[in-house]
Amino acid sequence: MSKKLNNDTLKALSEKGLNTDVFMEGIQSAKPLTYWDYIQPEALINLQVQRTDLPDEMVFIVYHQINELLFKMILWEIEQVAFRKDLKAKFFSERLGRISGYFDMLCSSFRIMKDGMELKQYMKFRKTLAPASGFQSAQYRMIEFASTDLINLIDYRFRKTINRNTPFKHAFEHLYWQAAGKNHETGEKTTMINLFEKKYLNVFIDFMKKYNNKNLWCIFENLPTKEKNNVELLNSMRHFDHTVNVKWVMEHYNTASKYLDGAQKAEKATGGSDWKKYMHPKYQKRTFFPKLWTSDEIKNWGEQNLEGYKILSNFKELEI
Repeated sequence: MSKKLNNDTLKALSEKGLNTDVFMEGIQSAKPLTYWDYIQPEALINLQVQRTDLPDEMVFIVYHQINELLFKMILWEIEQVAFRKDLKAKFFSERLGRISGYFDMLCSSFRIMKDGMELKQYMKFRKTLAPASGFQSAQYRMIEFASTDLINLIDYRFRKTINRNTPFKHAFEHLYWQAAGKNHETGEKTTMINLFEKKYLNVFIDFMKKYNNKNLWCIFENLPTKEKNNVELLNSMRHFDHTVNVKWVMEHYNTASKYLDGAQKAEKATGGSDWKKYMHPKYQKRTFFPKLWTSDEIKNWGEQNLEGYKILSNFKELEI
């Protein structure tokens, strides 16, 4: 190492508030880093606890844990965009590309769920899981909160009564997925959603506040005109929106259909929801960036070919 590089290194360490003499002395006593120390594979592969002795339950558990790790990566990328100073369209678009790539992995991985479990085994071990449900993934809800203005996640029946001045707790009670957690006859919340809210409600309210003016749509709208009019960024946002709210949802829907419709009788989701109307995008027509889609695209949301949305060549094709 050259003297200049050595001095630059010491200066960089010092700027981090480290006592360089003590730090360098400590490194001399440090153990060599190993893969298992860094990645902690033993910890990861011992996190699976089955409720039955059915082999395919292990596939189910590991698959969902992998999903949660990918959700963590997605939230990590969103945070980089949301809190970056002097954000440029290139950085924004690149991070959205990463996020869409993670969701592409999630979409293709549903083949594991479709073909990697026996229907007979699944229908047995799933009965031990109630009232637990994939609905209760807190990280997935956080991805939604961090992606768009809260109004776009409100049940379409209540959107006219809610705005930016609405208390977060009131808005939370009218999120689109609340309908999937209530008894349609009595209006009472199911055990699934009561347990979910007991654990995460305060966490969600704090997260909603954190991203109220920092969600991806809000960040986009506040970009300088030059950055905002970047067609690559526009298409990255549309791709992300479509991938999450149509492609990913439909892959999930089709997988659920194989098992729940494939049983000898109609089955409800383990959480008790009317899973078809809750999951299928054509009912809620949920989008993160509704202003980036034409009226015809919104009208046909969730009904067109999963890869069939148009790649725009310029901003004139939309009126924003």
